[in-house]
Amino acid sequence: MQNPKAEFNIKNVCVLQHTEAEFLGLMEDHFEGRNIRFDYQRPFTVGGSVPQSIDPYDGLIILPGGPYGLVSGHLLPSFSAELRLTKMFLEAKLPVVGFGLGAVILAIAAGGGAEEAPLRFWLERATRVDENALAGYMPKSFPHAIYMRDRLVLPAGATVLAEGEQGDPLVYALNENCLGFVGHPGMKSGMAEDLIMEFSETPEETVPPLGDLRNAQGEIAIALSEMMIGFSKHTGLL
Repeated sequence: MQNPKAEFNIKNVCVLQHTEAEFLGLMEDHFEGRNIRFDYQRPFTVGGSVPQSIDPYDGLIILPGGPYGLVSGHLLPSFSAELRLTKMFLEAKLPVVGFGLGAVILAIAAGGGAEEAPLRFWLERATRVDENALAGYMPKSFPHAIYMRDRLVLPAGATVLAEGEQGDPLVYALNENCLGFVGHPGMKSGMAEDLIMEFSETPEETVPPLGDLRNAQGEIAIALSEMMIGFSKHTGLL
């Protein structure tokens, strides 16, 4: 017999998807195990659209955008509607999490910005800069897969949680319950392969980073298992 209390505690998250290839990846099982429902919204499909209201959601996740940009390249068609929705979640003090281009959208919605940068794909070694990051559950070092164009400009009040090898921010926190990941913490190698096949525009280098990503899948999964505990606590989606 199902526990009615468990059903009552289930959270419902809106997930904005921009390409067929990019989804929550390795994170899906973690969400399901924590009673977090995820509702994919696909504005790029025929009949698809961006929700006009935050109801009935408890949070928002904005996925990466493949080759799409916000200030360069092929501009994301649904950007205006997504920016409006993101601001609605922020105003309601509900958690917003952005991956890749989604992290840039979150930054813009909070008063930051974006700079032009070419489409690129690489595996970065992220290093934690705050030992209390993600309620203390962020690993000291972890592989971070990035497939995106443009570069975020952090808004005032953002806190960098992890940096890349050149000191660039890779993970940031905002408004106590929001997070931005420059890459995708749950990316599968198959997602990158599908992205390369889905679009005619691809990064200059794809073979070396694909190999790096395949080799790092086990470490990515281990790091994600730890981070998801802190992810849930930080966003309040437990």
